[in-house]
Amino acid sequence: MSVPRSVALERTLYTLAAPVLAAAPNLYPDSPVNTVVQLAGAAGIGGWVLAAKSDKPGAGRKILRWSPLVLAAAVDVAAKHTISWGPWCMDALLAAGWAAAGLLVMPFSKHSRRNHRPALAAPAPAPAPQLQPAPEPSVAQPDDDADPFTRQVRWLWQNRGMPGRTIVIKATPHPGMPNDLSLLLRASEAGRAISSLKEDDIAAAFGVDVTDVTIREVVRQYGREGGPAWKEVDVTPDANDRRRKAPTAREWWADRIGAAGGAVPGSEFVKEARDTERKVTHYIAQVPDEMGEPRVNQHALAAALKTKYDEGRLFVTIDGSQVLVSLWDSSPLARVFPATRELLTPDKDGRWVTGYLGNGQPARNRVYTDRGAAHGLFVAPSGGGKTQLMGLHVAADALFGAVVWLAAEAPDEKAATLGQYTDRYGVGALYMIRLLRALDALMEIRGEMPWEDGRVYDWDPKLPGCPYRMLSAYLDEFLSAARHGDYGAEIMDLAEKVSVKGRKYGIGIKVAGQSIYVQDGFTQLLCENLRENCIPVVLKVAPGKVGAMFKALGIPSENTPDPLPRSFSPEEAGRIERVMRGEPEPPANSNTGGAGWIVEAKQPEVLRTLFMDFKNGLDDYFPDIIATLTDHEIRELEARDLWFDWTEPGDDEDGDDGAPKKGGGKRHGGGNSAARRDAVTSPRQALEAIKHLSGV
Repeated sequence: MSVPRSVALERTLYTLAAPVLAAAPNLYPDSPVNTVVQLAGAAGIGGWVLAAKSDKPGAGRKILRWSPLVLAAAVDVAAKHTISWGPWCMDALLAAGWAAAGLLVMPFSKHSRRNHRPALAAPAPAPAPQLQPAPEPSVAQPDDDADPFTRQVRWLWQNRGMPGRTIVIKATPHPGMPNDLSLLLRASEAGRAISSLKEDDIAAAFGVDVTDVTIREVVRQYGREGGPAWKEVDVTPDANDRRRKAPTAREWWADRIGAAGGAVPGSEFVKEARDTERKVTHYIAQVPDEMGEPRVNQHALAAALKTKYDEGRLFVTIDGSQVLVSLWDSSPLARVFPATRELLTPDKDGRWVTGYLGNGQPARNRVYTDRGAAHGLFVAPSGGGKTQLMGLHVAADALFGAVVWLAAEAPDEKAATLGQYTDRYGVGALYMIRLLRALDALMEIRGEMPWEDGRVYDWDPKLPGCPYRMLSAYLDEFLSAARHGDYGAEIMDLAEKVSVKGRKYGIGIKVAGQSIYVQDGFTQLLCENLRENCIPVVLKVAPGKVGAMFKALGIPSENTPDPLPRSFSPEEAGRIERVMRGEPEPPANSNTGGAGWIVEAKQPEVLRTLFMDFKNGLDDYFPDIIATLTDHEIRELEARDLWFDWTEPGDDEDGDDGAPKKGGGKRHGGGNSAARRDAVTSPRQALEAIKHLSGV
C-alpha cells in the first residue's frame, strides 16, 4: 500500500529528532533547544484545550494532531530532571518511544486531512442527466391514504408473497394486544373469488401458530362490498395465549365442552351458579334449536370438569335445548336422607317425596293418578334397598288413609316389621293367592257400592261421597311366588286382572321383585299395565342387565342410562405407595343401597331413596290408626268365603282333583278370631283384635 509523501517526510523527521530530544537535556541543559521544545509543547496543550471546547466535529483528530508536540515536551522535561541518562537509560528509551508513536499513529500530516482517500482509478464521467419515468403504483400498495399501521402490514403482506393472491384493504390492531390484529382482504384481481387462502399461509406470513389464525366470510354492508372476493382474518396469538392460560368461563366451555367432538357439542355457555349451602355448582348451557336435543357424553364431561363419572358427583338435566350440569362437591347419592312423616305425607295431588335426584331435586311418587289408584313397581337385587323402598310406599299409602295389605313370598325381618302397620300381612304363595282372590272379589263388590248420591262411579279421590277407601296391596318377591308349582299360574292371572281393572275401584297393586323380564314370569300385559299406571323405581341393577331392564320398561335405547358405580365413595389416595410397601388395599365402601333410577317419563332419573330407620321403630312414620275395609266389604267377602286368616292352611290346598280351590271353608273364620285372641301381646294387637271381633 503506498504512503503519502508528507507522511514519509514527517516520519523521517521523528527518527532524526529522537536522538536530539534525548541528548540535549543531558549534554546541554541550558541549550535553546530545550526552550523551543517546551514552548512547542505548551502550544500543543493550548491546541488540546481549544479542540476539547469546540462544538464542531473532529475534536479527536485535532487532539491527535497536537499530541507529538506535547509528548516531546514531556520527554524533554523528564530527561532534564533525571540524573545523567536516568535509570536503565530511561531518557533514551522515552525518546525512542516518542519516535515510534509518531511513526505509527501520530503523523501530523495524516490527521490534518479530512475525508481524503487516495483514488486508485479515475472515476468514469457521469452521463448526462435524463428524465426517468414515474414508478407505476403497486397493486399491493394502493394510494388510498391508509393509516401507517395498514401501510406497514401491506409491506409485510407484499414481502411474504401476498398469500392467497390477496391484498390488504384495512388492518386494525387489537387494543391491549400488541401482536393481535384483524385484516380485511380482497382478491388482487377484480372479479376473482378468494379460493387459495389458507390458515397455514397466513400463520407463516406473521410467524404465529395456525391455531392463532381465523378466516371469516365478509357479509356485504352498506358502502362496502362482500362475497367470495373478500375475507376477514383475525390473527390473535396474544389473545389465544391468554385464553389458554386464564380463560373466562365462556371461553373454557367453548374450548373444552362446546367444541366439535366435545362433551356437549354445539352448546354455548349461559351462566354459572354456586349453591354454597348445598355445596353444588350449576352450569347452564344452550344448544341452538336447529341442532335438536342436546347430545351429552357424560364421561367426557366428567373429564372436562376434573372428576370421574364413577364418583357420582356429576349430573345432567336436559330441558328442551337447555342443559343443566350439576357438579357436587361430594356425591349426593352417597348421602343419607332420613325419611320423615312430612316428606311421606301425600299432597293434594297424591304426590309425596320418595328420595332426592342427583341434581338435588326431590323425587316424588304418587298414591293415585288421573286414571285411578296408582300401581307400583319396585325392582332391586338382594340388598339393594327394596324393602326400604316398599316401606316408604306403605307409609305414604297409610298416611293417605288407604287400606294396606302386604304379602311376602318368604319371611323377612323388615317385611314383618312393616306388617305390624298394615291391615293384613302374611307370608307364602298361599297367602298371596288368597289376598289376590280377595282383591278380585272386591272389584266386583265395589263396582256395586252406591255413592252418596245413589249412583256408582269409578274411584276418584277428588270426588266426594265415595263409600270405600283406597286399597294398596303389596306383593314382595312376586316372581318367586308366581313360579310356585301349585299357585303360580293363578297368582299371575289374578295379578294381571287386578292390574287391568283395579285402578277403577281404588285398588292398587304394588309388585316388588328382582326382575321384570317376561321370561322370568311376568306377562307382557302385567308389565305394561304396571308401567303405565305407576312410577317405577329401579335400584342397584347389575351393569350387564341395565339395558335389558329399561328396555322391558319401554325406555328407548338412546335414553338408557349408564350403570351406577359400585361405590360413590372417592378412591383413597396413595395406592402407589401401598403397592411399593406391599400393603393391601382398603376395603371398598359399598354405599349404593337405595340408589337407582325413578322412571316417571321417558328419561330415567338417578335418585337416592329416603332412609327408614327400622331399628328404632316405625311409629313416627305411620298414622296412629290403621285403616280397614268397611263392614259392607267384609260381610261380602265373608259371604264368598274369602275373609279369614289367610296364613292358616285350608282345604284349598288339597282338592279332590289335586288342584287348589278358590275360597276357603267357614271354619277359617272361627279359627281366625281364636288365633287373634291368643296372639294378643300388645295394645296395638288388642285394638286389632277388637276391630275384627266387632267387624269394623
